[in-house]
Amino acid sequence: MVIPTDLLKDKKILLGVTGSIAIYKSLELVRLFVKAGAEVKVVMSESAKKFITPLTFETLSSNQVLDDTNESWANSHNHIKITQWADLFVIAPATANTIAKLANAIADNILLQCALAYPHLKILAPSANTNMIKNPITQANLKMLAIANYEILGTQTKELACKTTGDGAMAEPLDIFYKAAKALLHEEFWESRMVIVTGGGTIEKIDEVRYISNFSSGKMASSLATALYCKGADVNLIATRFESDLPKEMHKIEVENTQEMLEYLVDSIRIAKKGKLSKPTLMRDEHIHLIQKKPYLFMAAAVSDYTPEFVQSGKLKKEMLGENWELKMKKNRDILSTLDKDGIVTIGFKAEMDIENAVANASKMLENKKLDAVCLNILKDSSSFGSDTNTIEFISKEKQESIPQADKLSVAFEILKYAKNL
Repeated sequence: MVIPTDLLKDKKILLGVTGSIAIYKSLELVRLFVKAGAEVKVVMSESAKKFITPLTFETLSSNQVLDDTNESWANSHNHIKITQWADLFVIAPATANTIAKLANAIADNILLQCALAYPHLKILAPSANTNMIKNPITQANLKMLAIANYEILGTQTKELACKTTGDGAMAEPLDIFYKAAKALLHEEFWESRMVIVTGGGTIEKIDEVRYISNFSSGKMASSLATALYCKGADVNLIATRFESDLPKEMHKIEVENTQEMLEYLVDSIRIAKKGKLSKPTLMRDEHIHLIQKKPYLFMAAAVSDYTPEFVQSGKLKKEMLGENWELKMKKNRDILSTLDKDGIVTIGFKAEMDIENAVANASKMLENKKLDAVCLNILKDSSSFGSDTNTIEFISKEKQESIPQADKLSVAFEILKYAKNL
């Protein structure tokens, strides 16, 4: 997925690095932050400098590194001013030693002083040997930090630097990046709101080795789900195809055909309407009422219009089929018409190649399927599928808004701006 160069524009991130071999991943994390438009400053413990020199981080961030040797009270290069400057403090990697000190408010180095001085949410990415991370005292320290304005990323199970395989490896830079993006970009309207996104082209079997599908890549759905994740929504992506670099903690359900997609959609909508995962919000009229945020459905999947009438078991042999093969098809179920959309904001997606009638066809879809909006995508030809960019006409009952060509994640954020006004 293409990450927009202005995704974190004007955001200020302080990155703390401690003495773990996983520090090499922090270089990639700095690169991701900077590439997304954020300004990054790094604070290093003395043990971290044994692995990587400050110059390397200064080169990537274009800012002076703060460490125990260069703190200054003649300017803003100190643990008070730098924490006042930051919108977010990320500590990655965090060793078991650092975790223990953080949990007990010990501040015997510059990084720990920054952590104690920073009053807002801090993201912590632990890295340690399996026995060290699983030690009951370390686990207790992590639980203490989790209730003290720290968000803890889970570690990975893989081969560690000590040549053993086990839990304790630091989360991947992209997962830390997405967690940071969510902390910086979350929005009250979307936060804890249940949202369902469908994507990809459905796969309708002919036999056990052949199927009918379409060119839909699922990239737009993956981008929408990622944008919603960053905004703080409880997003559920139901798709036949996914981008490989989605946020790890995003809820994803892989389906194959129309029937599977419909079944999961019905269950997901039922749960969403109950508001099982949504955070209550207050609305005031004559009295104060506690209500759940209204859920959303973005139906970006390309559902097959027709499906084989008889699915064959095994593999059809060409010797049996002969020179000409007529495949009998039947009209497929229309998911959007089938669903109970009462109480859920529903946005459909429509791909058109008929430029002259595209808007009229989208408006007809809006009315016939009782939708709140339609995202119209006018395609040139089959090469338009699977691209990293998109152009959308956002059509609602009241107006039509044009979203110019951009990478799909940027387009997704623009769609959300219009969707929240429905």
